[in-house]
Amino acid sequence: MSDYSVHEPMHAHLEMKLERTVKALQANRMDACWVRTKEEALAKVREMLPKGAVIASGGSMTLDECGITALLRSGDYDYLDRAAVKPEDIPALYRKSFGADFYLMSSNAVTEQGELYNVDGNGNRVAALIYGPDAVIVVAGANKIVPDIPAAIKRVRCLAAPVNAMRLHQDTPCTKTGICAGIKGELAAGCKANQRICCSYVVSGFQRQPKRIRVILVAENLGY
Repeated sequence: MSDYSVHEPMHAHLEMKLERTVKALQANRMDACWVRTKEEALAKVREMLPKGAVIASGGSMTLDECGITALLRSGDYDYLDRAAVKPEDIPALYRKSFGADFYLMSSNAVTEQGELYNVDGNGNRVAALIYGPDAVIVVAGANKIVPDIPAAIKRVRCLAAPVNAMRLHQDTPCTKTGICAGIKGELAAGCKANQRICCSYVVSGFQRQPKRIRVILVAENLGY
């Protein structure tokens, strides 16, 4: 973060939230920690990844902003890079990702109750989060921390989904209104657009396999 001598009470308040969320994630058997900057997050990820490891990732502005995507493309790893294959080869790459040593991604929301909330269009990202890769590393900015699942749902519908749909140039109602068409509906309510990006909804709570999911929270605003 910026200079800690400025707005010190705000930093202290944020650190309390980060500590609270980390403890809740750990109680749900996820390996969790927090760092102050995206540079520290990059260093933490580098420590976790042995050279030569097979790595896959979901599309993530957070990984890009932290320099993690560039790290994966450095040549030190066997990175299953979907940007490096033809569109027709992407489905096979997604299937291959389930056998990766590590899968890296961000999360649409992280609750102070120790849960991850993610919504996908194709479902490859949430599928790998749930099962397949030996370990999953989740990097998320403090802006994605919310009190509970209802707040996580609202965050995605009011911010994450519309902004990501805009980024991907999708023809959906939310790119025109800035808010989900199903804002007042049930969990999976939404538009009927062919390019809808909100199709699969996953809450990651208590983990049977301890520490398979590793969460790094960053005391900065990152991604959407």
